[in-house]
Amino acid sequence: MLLGSIEAGGTKFVCAVGNEDYQIKDQVQFPTTTPEETLQKTVDYFKQFDAKAIGIASFGPIEIRQNSPKYGYITKTPKPGWQDTDFVGYLKKQLNVPMFFTTDVNGSAYGEYQMALLANERVNSLVYYTIGTGVGGGAIIAGKLLGSAGHPEMGHVLLKRHPDDIEFPGICPFHKDCLEGLVAGPTFDARMNTPGKDVPLTEPVWDILSYYVAQAALQVTLIIRPDKIVFGGGVSSEAFLVKVRRDFAKLLNDYVEVPDFDKYITMPEIQNNGSATVGDFALADLLLRS
Repeated sequence: MLLGSIEAGGTKFVCAVGNEDYQIKDQVQFPTTTPEETLQKTVDYFKQFDAKAIGIASFGPIEIRQNSPKYGYITKTPKPGWQDTDFVGYLKKQLNVPMFFTTDVNGSAYGEYQMALLANERVNSLVYYTIGTGVGGGAIIAGKLLGSAGHPEMGHVLLKRHPDDIEFPGICPFHKDCLEGLVAGPTFDARMNTPGKDVPLTEPVWDILSYYVAQAALQVTLIIRPDKIVFGGGVSSEAFLVKVRRDFAKLLNDYVEVPDFDKYITMPEIQNNGSATVGDFALADLLLRS
């Protein structure tokens, strides 16, 4: 049996088909251009295969409430041309298969959760953040995605400002200095006129970012009490997470018990940015079994 995955990013779409063991059998990627062109390429790809269900992990914000007239839409996205796009509706007109629609970070969270189960980790709950062009977070609690009135928007929480970063206004078009506005990849250009990939980890800006990311980890630790927090995306690296764990320890100050920091705050287990693809396969499979 084939399962389908659509990882819909603001820069590119990654479409794949895989088996019941969540192994990729075929995959393609193409740039995210206009909704019509990009979604039609998606349809054309899946028409080649007999996928029984498709998991969709999309950039957002999106509408996940199935009783909403705009269920399946990408809504107030800053991505030009994609506001109020009927994503699922477009696909459903041409692909007559069940579809599970969620956020890109929820898809990645579910993929990492499935991988933890396969590795026999004692993980009942997991939070996944991506820190890249934007910042988002998804959460799994007792095997279920968190959020019913809508999906979490963990990238837009407010933070205590670092004393050496007070003057930086932030780049979020909605909130300026929320988490996304302070740590997303484009903040390097905004602060330093230099892409993040060219900024050595010895630069003080990384300590500013780790302070903010550690606050995000502290918030979900105290609110959700997950078994594991995973950080993916282009800004994340193991060397950066060493700084995050250091700042997290200071902020937590032994207030509550958490697992060993190296196992609690981690990089994705699934390599090559494949967390969302595995998660999509698993969600498509779940849809067929429910």
